[in-house]
Amino acid sequence: MSKRTPDLFASQTDHKQDKRVYTVSEITQDIKLILENTFGEVWVEGEVSNFKAYPSGHFYFTLKDEGAVLATAMFKNANKDVKFKIEDGLKVICFGRIEVYAPRGQYQLIVEKIEPRGIGAQQLAFEQLKNKLFKEGLFDQQHKKELPLMPFCAGIVTSSAGAAVRDILQILKKGAPCVDIIIRPVRVQGEHAGREIAEATHDFNQFKQVDVIIICRGGGSTEDLWSFNEEIVARAIYNSQIPTISAVGHQINVTLSDLVADVFVETPSAAAKVIVDKKNALLAELDGYKYELSSAISNILHRLKNTLATLKGMLKSPLDRLLEKQQLLDELNSGLNSHIQHALDMAGEKFRSLTERLEALSPLAVLSRGYSLSSLMPEGKLIKDASELKPKDLIKTILAKGSFLSSVQEVIKDEGKTKS
Repeated sequence: MSKRTPDLFASQTDHKQDKRVYTVSEITQDIKLILENTFGEVWVEGEVSNFKAYPSGHFYFTLKDEGAVLATAMFKNANKDVKFKIEDGLKVICFGRIEVYAPRGQYQLIVEKIEPRGIGAQQLAFEQLKNKLFKEGLFDQQHKKELPLMPFCAGIVTSSAGAAVRDILQILKKGAPCVDIIIRPVRVQGEHAGREIAEATHDFNQFKQVDVIIICRGGGSTEDLWSFNEEIVARAIYNSQIPTISAVGHQINVTLSDLVADVFVETPSAAAKVIVDKKNALLAELDGYKYELSSAISNILHRLKNTLATLKGMLKSPLDRLLEKQQLLDELNSGLNSHIQHALDMAGEKFRSLTERLEALSPLAVLSRGYSLSSLMPEGKLIKDASELKPKDLIKTILAKGSFLSSVQEVIKDEGKTKS
């Protein structure tokens, strides 16, 4: 505690006898010393409020309960290992030290560790990420791809030294030896395992030579399996264009890779059995097609045999068939001649009728009855109205036989008046 601490608690008498005036910095420094020396490192429980993460990487928030609030800071070097998301309303327990921030004259808790109250940090991180991915639709059934009818090449993402890959190889060798296996070795636990699993899944998609990807490992504790709960792994599986099988060896907890994968099985052996079952189902289906095809061919051959026997009984001698065809040819020839003659008669009758109609409508027929056609020369315009003419106009008149030219001497209108 500061040597000036007694001055802070001096009696009124002392104050009157020896007046001590502090600067703001001095009084703040004394308070800082008192608080920091009194409390040191403490555990504080409260509810997070006004949480803010700054670009610098530092966290600032307030801890509160029913009766008070406490300003809190958690710097980048302390919060980089926090697995869960700190957010308003979250009840937490913080470990740190009490300090006074002199520029604002405010005491605050500098947090070094933080844990969610009532649930482990790892479990909370899992639940938060699971809820986030669920809202984004990564678990939706509509996005899951069906496995191919028969995977002839399987890509396996796992540890090359683990029991998982040995189990898969043994089962496939016995039950589906026709399936090729490509192993992409990765770490399946530890700090960088999640990134390696995601990269391996991406590599198989770039390679484009496998029909299915099996992401697997043997059994283990929740901590051992944690790589399969990382967001980078979940998104790599979701974005895979190749169907995926998640086969993490556990019986109780479900990992995020299980929820995102197109098919989820509980063990690597079960993943291999899926492929074996696919092969057996395909063979059974082919056997069914083979039986149906054989039956269909037998039925067709039987029908053809019966038809051939029937036709054989109906066949005549070549000479009889020739005479029959000759008679049919004569009948067809006679009928054809009759049709041709009838068509010619009908066409002639129609031609005569059309000729008569054309002759009746012909201007020559009108002229033959004493009429004539006059046109104004030299244009040749047909004259329909006398008012179109004037004296001395040259007129060509066409008769039934021949034509002549004349000059207008006088124009006579309908009303009997003369136009000169």
